[in-house]
Amino acid sequence: MLRNINPLLSPDLLHTLRAMGHGDEIVIADANFPGTSTGPACIRADGSTASEILEAVLSIMPLDNFVPDPALTMQVVGDPDAIPEAVADFQSIIEATADNPVQIQTLERFAFYDRAATAFAIVQTGERRLYGNIILKKGVIS
Repeated sequence: MLRNINPLLSPDLLHTLRAMGHGDEIVIADANFPGTSTGPACIRADGSTASEILEAVLSIMPLDNFVPDPALTMQVVGDPDAIPEAVADFQSIIEATADNPVQIQTLERFAFYDRAATAFAIVQTGERRLYGNIILKKGVIS
């Protein structure tokens, strides 16, 4: 155990977050997301929700403040302006926890998958709410 480190941050996830550089992206994905087959390393966090992992990650990782979209979620198919429950929760967590609170931006479903395929890593959670996926771009600590 370490002091002031959220216990949901597993050794693998801590290593990944530390290894990431400025501009690298990490995906926090729900239980339905094709995490393993998408391409990047997939870290399992089946016992946690995406919201719990998002809060834990943002407690130690800065969001990029050099881009307009350091937090991206997947648009609802057929209703791109809808805000799923999970995404509303993500926005509240970002506002309360992030060092650089931003408004979440969205990507069309297949554009989200394409972007996720180029991420540094994917954290596959046990999140059961639909559209519980978010991509975060790492910033710098000044």
